[in-house]
Amino acid sequence: MDNDDISNEDYNQCLADLASVNRITRTHQATLHWLDQAIRGLPANTPITILDVACGQGDLLRAIHRFAAERNFRITLQGLDMNPNSAIAARQASPSSMDIAYFTGDVFTFTPAPPPDFIVSSQFTHHLSDSQVVSFLQWMERHARHGWFIADLHRHPLAYYGYSLLAGLARWHPIVRHDGAISVARSFRRADWQAFLAQAGILADIRWHVPFRLCVGRLK
Repeated sequence: MDNDDISNEDYNQCLADLASVNRITRTHQATLHWLDQAIRGLPANTPITILDVACGQGDLLRAIHRFAAERNFRITLQGLDMNPNSAIAARQASPSSMDIAYFTGDVFTFTPAPPPDFIVSSQFTHHLSDSQVVSFLQWMERHARHGWFIADLHRHPLAYYGYSLLAGLARWHPIVRHDGAISVARSFRRADWQAFLAQAGILADIRWHVPFRLCVGRLK
């Protein structure tokens, strides 16, 4: 999807289809559940800043905005993605009333200022090498004031073949169908995350969520 030769039309269609994938498979429920636990007990007028890394079309941030609005929280939302087309597509898909800031840049050279209260990331880490995953964990630990959360795929045969079947029935863009299956094959198991955390020198929770998601999070 991030190849330079993909057209803007195909890129935007892929982002739209990925948003459909996330909606149908309830991708963001694990992140929203974690945030609900993280902010529970805070006064309703407490200002909260959340950064989403590899935000794509911004559908997770829009879900967080609706989640916060239902709870009357004062929230500042930011999204970061390496692909400059992502920020354009995310701004177009986000109502101006949501006031979400989208940035373009490499997470490993990006310094959020001021540091966000929480950093979240969805379906991103399987794109990284093992050493980059460790660096990303350390980056989040360094920059998140109160906690961070990673939601990603769980490598499993049922997830691989189930996604391929669903993507074909839904007639999603060929790139989304192809890349999605590869993403499942490249994703991790619990033992992988345990090794990454040990290398990073971080203690965090690893939890499985339906359907076939492994999530890693830490509250400070």
